[in-house]
Amino acid sequence: MDSTTATPISQEELEELREAFAKIDIDNNGFISKHELNELFKAANLPLPGYKIREIIQELTKTSDQLTFDEFIVHGLKSTEVAKTFRKAINKKEGICNVAGTSEQTGTQHSYSEEEKVAFVNWINKALEKDADCKHVLPMNADSNDLFTAMGDGIVLCKMINLSVPDTIDERTINKKKLTPFTIQENLNLALNSASAIGCHVVNIGAEDLKEGRQHLVLGLLWQVIKIGLFADIELSRNEALIALLRDGESLEDLMKLSPEELLLRWANYHLEEAGCPKINNFSSDIKVITFSQFSDSKAYYNILNQVAPKGDEEGIPPIAIDMSGLREKDDLKRAECMLDQADRLGCRQFVMPTDVIRGNPKLNLAFVANLFNKYPALKKPENQDIDWSLIEGETREERTFRNWMNSLGVNPRVNHLYADIDDALVIFQLYEKIKVPVNWDRVNKPPYPKLSSNMKKLENCNYAVELGKNEAKFSLVGIAGQDLNEGKRTLTLALLWQLMRRYTLNILEDLGDGQKVTDDTIVSWVNDMLTQAGKPTISSFKDGSISSSMPVLDLIDAIQPGSIRYDLLKTEDLTEEEKLNNAKYAISMARKIGARVYALPEDLVEVKPKMVMTVFACLMARGMKRA
Repeated sequence: MDSTTATPISQEELEELREAFAKIDIDNNGFISKHELNELFKAANLPLPGYKIREIIQELTKTSDQLTFDEFIVHGLKSTEVAKTFRKAINKKEGICNVAGTSEQTGTQHSYSEEEKVAFVNWINKALEKDADCKHVLPMNADSNDLFTAMGDGIVLCKMINLSVPDTIDERTINKKKLTPFTIQENLNLALNSASAIGCHVVNIGAEDLKEGRQHLVLGLLWQVIKIGLFADIELSRNEALIALLRDGESLEDLMKLSPEELLLRWANYHLEEAGCPKINNFSSDIKVITFSQFSDSKAYYNILNQVAPKGDEEGIPPIAIDMSGLREKDDLKRAECMLDQADRLGCRQFVMPTDVIRGNPKLNLAFVANLFNKYPALKKPENQDIDWSLIEGETREERTFRNWMNSLGVNPRVNHLYADIDDALVIFQLYEKIKVPVNWDRVNKPPYPKLSSNMKKLENCNYAVELGKNEAKFSLVGIAGQDLNEGKRTLTLALLWQLMRRYTLNILEDLGDGQKVTDDTIVSWVNDMLTQAGKPTISSFKDGSISSSMPVLDLIDAIQPGSIRYDLLKTEDLTEEEKLNNAKYAISMARKIGARVYALPEDLVEVKPKMVMTVFACLMARGMKRA
């Protein structure tokens, strides 16, 4: 089902319903369950009789116990009463603030979480307190709207992106002084396109939204950026000590498939078990995401803090004793405050207030646990275990580029591990729809899959995905079968993903060119026309050796936006590898700054990777055609 065509719906309505879905989807697994709907109506305290609520839930879940976003849209629009009930429920939930002003199209109000605003302000103030470029807006007052104003010039957002994924943005490309509306627009372009490149979903967020400080959009984007940074090291290839979390009878491959959220819960339970305390079980039978309901009494947190606090057994690290007397406090709120005082002694109080703990705010508690893990994992890499360490490989640049591209398009569920997370082809089907290849969703098996035939259902999906690629998309998939996708065969899976990404990029160009077919030769010809008009050297192909210096890319950017490139910052002759990389970093950031949504990495230019080079020139061509 195509959510944008099944029912007439405006972009504003789609955005409103997506927000509603996200707020109801408490565990963020991509589905709304009956339990979550019940919780929503209970929290909203709506003046509806019980039978009416049961009728609404029955109507929404009559075909399945779980609703996808597409189903949610259809049912949400089918019944005016249901749609109104959703909106009332959302706006009545704790900590949700209505934003002044309503949508002209729907008459509905956007909303945002005051608690999240406070948490993000405190996190940014701490993270950027020594950054001289941010002194004009920091420190921000958490009790005011400073956060939304501070995002307006793009500088803080660029800095936060670099904190989450270092070196994403070349600092030389950020406009920092004597800002004008034009240079602010450039900063915001740079921030948004860079956020997209690290895997943030920014399709419905524009520079104007940030400039005007639209609260719900600012907070949504900031959360994505912060979360990516918090999760960066919660994977085996970055932290081999996580192998300590391996359970009896479990393979290393099983552990590697866990999402960051699942690893965090596994980590919390590991330390609770070490402390002789009951484990936290926030997993339902099919959903594997932390919900934090069992953390709300602070007792589990107390014991985890006591376990991970330094004991003084490592050289140079002084011990920090956790005062456990607060566990005897009978009032949940006071106990949470005592617990956070102890977390503060570890420098880990960020993100949550006592009320956030007892209410189990999912985002903020997740951030609190992730930050605690990052500072005090308290895990030791097991020795003398029969483990094939060669299996633990970090993702390649190519894999990271594809993963970030998919996530930036808003695929659901989010892709954390490229092969494991697409082994049922659900993400691939969403990508087909992005490139205008229709998917017959009646043929698609959707989770939860039956335990005994789980892999068979996934394999059927993968077979259908290959069939669509061959028959509808007309991809070259010689030698690729559904089993290859299901088993995560690296080369063959990447071959399909590359063709999906390539088609997506070319579709953008064809849309701008009134449907005229675009090939590699079309792009090279356009690039050379622009370079010739600007009096610059041309390229022979996407394999041209001169691309290694990034000068053809930089010259093209300057041809599209004359005077934008500061050639005095560049080395153009007899370049070392380091100088080539510096040029490439500048080129990629400048491409994003003038409005090109580039996913390639600087190393792709230095090494002249033809596929990724093509995407850079194609994105610049799209930008140039928009300016024409």
